[in-house]
Amino acid sequence: MSNHPIPIDDIRAQSRKLVRALGFMGGSFAGTELPPSSVHALIDIEAEPGITAATLSETLRLDKSSVSRLLHKLELSGDVHAWSDADDARIKRLGLTQQGSARVAAIHDFARRQVAAALDRLQPQQHRTVLDGLALYANALMPEADQRAAPIEIVTGYHPGLIAGITGMHIAYYADTAGFGRSFEAVVASGLADFCSRLDHAENEVWTVMRGGRILGSLAIDGQDLAPGVAHLRWFILDASLRGLGFGRRLMAQALAFVDARPFERTDLWTFEGLHAARHLYEAHGFVLAEQYAGDQWGRDVQEQRFTRWAGVSGSSERA
Repeated sequence: MSNHPIPIDDIRAQSRKLVRALGFMGGSFAGTELPPSSVHALIDIEAEPGITAATLSETLRLDKSSVSRLLHKLELSGDVHAWSDADDARIKRLGLTQQGSARVAAIHDFARRQVAAALDRLQPQQHRTVLDGLALYANALMPEADQRAAPIEIVTGYHPGLIAGITGMHIAYYADTAGFGRSFEAVVASGLADFCSRLDHAENEVWTVMRGGRILGSLAIDGQDLAPGVAHLRWFILDASLRGLGFGRRLMAQALAFVDARPFERTDLWTFEGLHAARHLYEAHGFVLAEQYAGDQWGRDVQEQRFTRWAGVSGSSERA
């Protein structure tokens, strides 16, 4: 172990100096009248056209309400425009207007000149030292960045945390969109616990979308829950940050390939009226509405729907 003390206070002092030099304390930032959060938002929207507000919130490390307010101001100023996702109208995707693109170009020009002027005061061999030091320190301050940058994969079968992860996604989404509460959470958790105890059976399987150990989506086929020869498609959900990127279609394709490789006569799923994006995906894969009725199995009165896909019906995933 080194006997040299860690220069914590010196690093803090240099960090404060950097923050002030870059204009984070007020006044002009990046050559604009905008606050730093708005400048960073514009740069990230340019880098990823179609980014969602939820993803932007994670990237900027700001709460959703703060991001919503700054995006509203950027739309009013004519720098950003938003449109509804093709698969889910509740999701708003973001892009720069022509004015916004010009503003970001000016920001980049200002920042490059600012960095170039600073590097001119250093020896050329020190330039790489600056870059390596900043990258090392920034990554150490944000260890979770590695997790956010982890690859997204679809995992087949049980893994630790599956029941809690899928249940948590369902209650968070449906509490917000449909007002479901304790009864719904209990139904999901108990159903998943029972299903996982039967996962060794050849007619049962589950798929989860994973990134850095976190569940971002799921879908299961339960071949024992209904009548003989009937598969039950259950627990289909996808994190908002992944919608419109094709993961819903990929989950559905894997699940239906599993069904079609077994002697099921049909596949049923239950949902409720109003989930238009999900219905569009179901119908694109050969499901048809079989019945609709008033029900309360999820803890409040809704128009429940049963969709059915008969064996041999492929649908058209290109429409999803």
